[in-house]
Amino acid sequence: MTPAAVIATLTGYIALLFVVAWISGRRTDNAGFFTANRRTPWYLAAFAMVGAAMSGVTFISVPGSVAADSFSYMQMVAGFTVGQLIVAYLLVPTFYRLRLVSLYEYLDDRFGARTHAAGAWCFFVAKMLGAALQVYVVCTVMQLLVFDRYGLPFWLNAAVTMALVWLYTRQGGVRSLIRTDILKTCCLIASLVLSILFITRALGLSFGEMAREVAASPHSRILFLDDPASDRYFWKMFVAGIVTLVAMTGLGQDMMQRNMSCPTPRDAQKNILLTAVCQIFVIFLFLVLGVLLYLYVDHAGLTLPEKSDQVFPLVAADGGLPAVVGVLFLVGLLSSTYSAAGGSLTALTTSFTVDILKAPQRHDDNALTRIRRRVHAAMAAGMALVILAFGYGADDSSINLVFRVVSYTYGPILGMFLFGFFTRRQVRDRWMPLVAVAAPVLSALLQWGVREVWDYRIGFELLVYNAAFTITGMLLLMKRHEK
Repeated sequence: MTPAAVIATLTGYIALLFVVAWISGRRTDNAGFFTANRRTPWYLAAFAMVGAAMSGVTFISVPGSVAADSFSYMQMVAGFTVGQLIVAYLLVPTFYRLRLVSLYEYLDDRFGARTHAAGAWCFFVAKMLGAALQVYVVCTVMQLLVFDRYGLPFWLNAAVTMALVWLYTRQGGVRSLIRTDILKTCCLIASLVLSILFITRALGLSFGEMAREVAASPHSRILFLDDPASDRYFWKMFVAGIVTLVAMTGLGQDMMQRNMSCPTPRDAQKNILLTAVCQIFVIFLFLVLGVLLYLYVDHAGLTLPEKSDQVFPLVAADGGLPAVVGVLFLVGLLSSTYSAAGGSLTALTTSFTVDILKAPQRHDDNALTRIRRRVHAAMAAGMALVILAFGYGADDSSINLVFRVVSYTYGPILGMFLFGFFTRRQVRDRWMPLVAVAAPVLSALLQWGVREVWDYRIGFELLVYNAAFTITGMLLLMKRHEK
């Protein structure tokens, strides 16, 4: 795929994205930016959420991961489905009843200002790192396909990418995101399905033969029940899937801003349940694509890249397939990454403005608009800097790296909300920032200790231990004679 073709595809997609964002974001006020005025029909939100749940990391890393992890990711997807039920029937009614703009306002109401700040800062760190990693994935591909060929540095790549994300989310916020997520879902699913069809044709297989090849592949194993010490063990991944979904979606400002843009909690629940069903099929198709990619690498005699994340770009752009496959790959990657980055940037802006600066309580609407726009620009600049840091330090499969980041940073948030929902006790609020720092540190020490002493590997379920340390800390800080 030539740099000119990449630039033409990027320009065309960005132009379409900006048109959709401009049309949907006109005359958007602060309520429209933060909550889309809670007027999104549930079926539109559901279709948008299918794409919103997928990032550039999903698009590249999930297919590439099948060589090392087979279809074990489906064990987490099963947990995701249970987690969606928890979000729909436990969290959504509470958040709607309290009419929250930021989820972390709940912590202020339940425990106090220090707990509120601790939860908001945990989200800030988690989302800044996770979103930057997602954008870093697309930046590495663009560096390979365009910037390196023109001798342009990686920092310029990151700056241009984040400038475009900032521009298209600057005015409309969540209101624009819902419409651009619909565009993303269309592009993502079309790219995925058509890529599978073109690769199947290039392998000379019919649909039935393709299904048999995938089923017979050693990479298509789903269940891992034989080794509890393995980080792919079913129950570890299943439980991790539940808590990860609750933490990342149910307690993640970016995803819940979309869900809570619906008029009523019942509408939001319909949206979440439909999204859960669709997510199963879409992720399964990504894994099928992964098997086909490795079959094609063998068929075409290609040399496997060092990183599994580079397998899909290699086959799509330089694997000898029709040029349309490269275009489809790029459209899917761009749509997934720009939407995920836009959602994260909007959520970071919302949480920082509402939770940390507490601007809505201190300023009128005009001043709030000015503050929100400055924070939005600052978040974009900060994310660009973190992307640069990943450019020098990322050495793992991106999907694994994302969940490692989540396990450390979302654990305290999950623990705080669980304690708040399932007890009526109060805690000594002023010490909660210490708990939020201590829990990830203890989790890291536990992960290292059990590996060194018992050769037992804690995988994605580290989030559970992290939340447990947070809850233990809150129990120690509990006010004994207050309810």
